[in-house]
Amino acid sequence: MADDMQKPSIYDEDFTIDQVREAFEHDRYATQTLEPEIIEAAPGHAVVRMRIYDMHRNALNAVMGGAIYTLADFALAIATNVGQSPTVTVSSTAEYLSGAKGSWLTATCDADKKGRTLVFATCDVVDDLGTHVARVTSSCLRVNR
Repeated sequence: MADDMQKPSIYDEDFTIDQVREAFEHDRYATQTLEPEIIEAAPGHAVVRMRIYDMHRNALNAVMGGAIYTLADFALAIATNVGQSPTVTVSSTAEYLSGAKGSWLTATCDADKKGRTLVFATCDVVDDLGTHVARVTSSCLRVNR
């Protein structure tokens, strides 16, 4: 590749999973707090998982809602940004369905509708035992690059 040519970015259609992982390492709060692993990334879809550590637990020994929400939000950022125009969250609602029973959480986020200016997405969070822990629905706004 010539020095004057730019590498494809995550907003280009020909991104790689390694480019996505590298780009989202700069999402410092999520990466430093959760140590998430990006499993899948595609326009309108992402799967991210995290190991549950003691630091993610509250005084009742349950996984903090903030950790669960942050994982879903991280998956949302990937699903609504890679291979398309960048987005920011406008509104988000979390429904906590059950306590996590396992030692891992996985967030799967899918865009329900991708419009010219708005994206609507749902992220489901499950533990490694199959417990449906949370559902987060979000509305996102496309912004200029």
